[in-house]
Amino acid sequence: MADPGMTGPGRPAPPAAATERVVARLRPHARRLLLPALLLIAVSGVGAYVFGSFDLEWQNWAVLIGGGVIVLFACVLPFVAWLSVRYVITTRRLIVRRGFFVRSRQELYHARGYGITVHKSWVQSAFGSGNVRVTSGGELPVVLRDVPGAVLVQNALHELVAENQSIAAPYPAAQSSGQSPTQPPARR
Repeated sequence: MADPGMTGPGRPAPPAAATERVVARLRPHARRLLLPALLLIAVSGVGAYVFGSFDLEWQNWAVLIGGGVIVLFACVLPFVAWLSVRYVITTRRLIVRRGFFVRSRQELYHARGYGITVHKSWVQSAFGSGNVRVTSGGELPVVLRDVPGAVLVQNALHELVAENQSIAAPYPAAQSSGQSPTQPPARR
């Protein structure tokens, strides 16, 4: 019977890496969908009231097509744009996904460390959201726009960075004794 700690003939298994867990999945605040939702209700009500009241058939169809175009551009497209942005915070990294047809994805590893600032407008403060700006060295900053609970997101990111940097710092005793940080301390 094979030893569960062995991966090959005579080789020990690699150390168990901590599994990556999702801490939070976020989208921009949903208040940006309030106006499109109200517009959808208004266009539907006006369209239902006006449709069929004209004598000529093409006028009734023009009302229906006009209402459909307004709904498409003023209601559906903002909803799709809102759906196309997602922020995922895991125990190892921050992932920013943008785009619907053409997607872009940015990842920032917590072990590298970065600065985190929060900016809130008066409207964002009223709704408890804000822009979280993450700066990492010489790279362009990543902005999590209009995130609900921005201060909570900032605190979570600070804790994850601190936790990952303490895990990533190899053998702190070896660094202070002058040994190479990539080699384990010598056994006595």
